[in-house]
Amino acid sequence: MKSPARRAPDGWISGLGVGSTGYLIGQAAQVLLIVAVSAGLFWLVWIYGNGLRDPRYLDGWLLAGGMSLQLYLHIARKRARLSPRSDMRWRKIHIFLGYVLIAAFILHSDFSLPDTGFEWALWAAFFLVAVSGIFGTYLAWSLQIKRRIDESVSYDRIPIRRAELARDVHAVVVEPNLAAAAIALPAPPYEAWIVDLYTDRLRGFFQGQRNVTAHLIGSQRPLKQLTDEIDNLSRYVDQQSQDKLSVIKNLVIEKDRLDFTQVYLWMTRAWLFVHVPVTYGLIVLAVLHVLIVYAYSSGFW
Repeated sequence: MKSPARRAPDGWISGLGVGSTGYLIGQAAQVLLIVAVSAGLFWLVWIYGNGLRDPRYLDGWLLAGGMSLQLYLHIARKRARLSPRSDMRWRKIHIFLGYVLIAAFILHSDFSLPDTGFEWALWAAFFLVAVSGIFGTYLAWSLQIKRRIDESVSYDRIPIRRAELARDVHAVVVEPNLAAAAIALPAPPYEAWIVDLYTDRLRGFFQGQRNVTAHLIGSQRPLKQLTDEIDNLSRYVDQQSQDKLSVIKNLVIEKDRLDFTQVYLWMTRAWLFVHVPVTYGLIVLAVLHVLIVYAYSSGFW
């Protein structure tokens, strides 16, 4: 009997990954630093405004400088061959600066909505960049906390691995019964129960991507329902069938993990198709905004 299933990581169903507490502490410290820097920015602009100067020039140039730095960080990461540690450091700077720029944008817009169509376009572009950036940050954070991504499997290899798992579970369930049928022996009742479980619940589960909605919201309820069915059946069969069900359960858990990996790898690709193009569009609009403001203040218009 072929049983290539790998043991699922501890805590796959029930809890957080090892080291997640330290990660949470680091993220909390980063949030506090973002709040402190943003508060300092608000104070600086308030002091500048009380000095009878137009604070929109200060926070505007701070915003422009921060956006230019963000663009530089993006280009540098794409061009340079960075080590994983260096890439993570640049990425943290990019995320940190992005949150500070949200505070700068709120200051620059003076807590009010735009008046003209061009300002609305600028406001909408920044809003999309900010929201997509926050979503990407949350996506990375949730994956780090749950530690459910199988990093050994690439996105393109997922369908191949899924087909392998389908063959594995079919071999575990069906092949012994085919041998029994060849010599006209009746199948043991325990084997028949396992075959029924495979026919009714497992075969469809292994045939393709399943539980997309549950994976999007981080729910493990469908997986728990399926593993509970396997555990319940395991209480009524002999030791040999229990061993077989244990192998099947590990295959089910690995298949669910593979489905989760595909959903989140797709999301990490998809959100960039919003974040990156809109960012470049925002840069163009920001340059036009600066030209219009200084042309207007110089009397050209």
